[in-house]
Amino acid sequence: MTTVESLRAKENALAPHYSRFRVADRLLLSAHSHQAWPDVAEEGLREAFADAAEEVDEKWGRAFAKAGELRNGFRQWLSDPHGDYALGQNTHELVLRFLSAIELRKRPRLVTTDGEFHTLRRQLTRLAEEGVEVVRVPAAPVATLAERLAEQVDDRTAAVLTSAVLFETSWIVPGLAHLAETCRSRSVELVVDAYHAVGAVPFPLHDFGLTNAWVLGGGYKYLQLGEGNCFLRLPAHAQELRPVITGWYAEFGALADERRPDEVAYAPGGDRFAGATYDPSSHYRGVRVQQFFAEQGLTAEFLREVSQHQVGLLASCFDSLGLPDDVVTRDRETPLDGIGGFLSLRSPVAGQLCERLAARGVRTDSRGQYLRFGPAPYLSDEQLETAISTLREAVADLG
Repeated sequence: MTTVESLRAKENALAPHYSRFRVADRLLLSAHSHQAWPDVAEEGLREAFADAAEEVDEKWGRAFAKAGELRNGFRQWLSDPHGDYALGQNTHELVLRFLSAIELRKRPRLVTTDGEFHTLRRQLTRLAEEGVEVVRVPAAPVATLAERLAEQVDDRTAAVLTSAVLFETSWIVPGLAHLAETCRSRSVELVVDAYHAVGAVPFPLHDFGLTNAWVLGGGYKYLQLGEGNCFLRLPAHAQELRPVITGWYAEFGALADERRPDEVAYAPGGDRFAGATYDPSSHYRGVRVQQFFAEQGLTAEFLREVSQHQVGLLASCFDSLGLPDDVVTRDRETPLDGIGGFLSLRSPVAGQLCERLAARGVRTDSRGQYLRFGPAPYLSDEQLETAISTLREAVADLG
């Protein structure tokens, strides 16, 4: 059996496990944003309810155990068995805790790109309004992005914040090891957003030279964990920092400091960056889905094979449509192995095309001038081909 035939067999075997989301009957090409949950996710939610009903306020012992399992799952995805991980309901709260821990008053300069996700874009823009210097490096050309970010690092820089895979274009950012070394040598924090990498592109952070980096991500997209399952991987020196934005859960496990009884204490490990009371049902759901991935052999390497095949198929089918470049086109210079888990098409009417595709039963999304097609391992080649062919009708609608 060839690799492609093996992938198709797996697709056919996976679809029945997603019956509640009806993946076999719908053209869900928004998997880079919200993948379908496998049916077993409901088992996790039922378990969360059962534990709450049985234990009431004593449920937290079981909930914290689930949080520990979830952390272990993230460690596996990043090939980081001994890393410390803070958990959050979303990436915004984790970014806020990070920003509150660094010395922005002494080094009021942040370096980032003009291609970052909305949470980071908005929050940094607001900080700039309050006097923090925010330097935005153009994301293109991506081949030199890490190098150009490194050139902006100086003694006034507190942190560099960048993506591993850019959320608009699906470009994989090369050269992060060089950027990490530059940041380390200047005592500058490096935050790498791996949300569009984990589950779509293997991300062994130590092999990428990111041992001393903060890595941000979550399970809403390619990992199928749903909302409420985000993480911030902490470098070792994070244990020396004291986030200003801190919840009382960060006190759990903290020893009273007899030398400084009036100073706020912090727990060790990932809990140092913990928040406060949260809805633990997301962790129950997430852990059950992690177990499902293990049962089905959905490893980082296998998912990358599937993704490359599917994105390549989408690109080939799009090219065969022969649509006018001034209406919709794609980047043909970046090789397939330089692309993440979705196909990004560029169009001045991307939003309108997205709406017209939706009217024909094809779910995609758009970000500015980019129309994004996100495949998933439970979709068949036939579904992908049908979705792309529908784009011709959407373009015709525009006249």
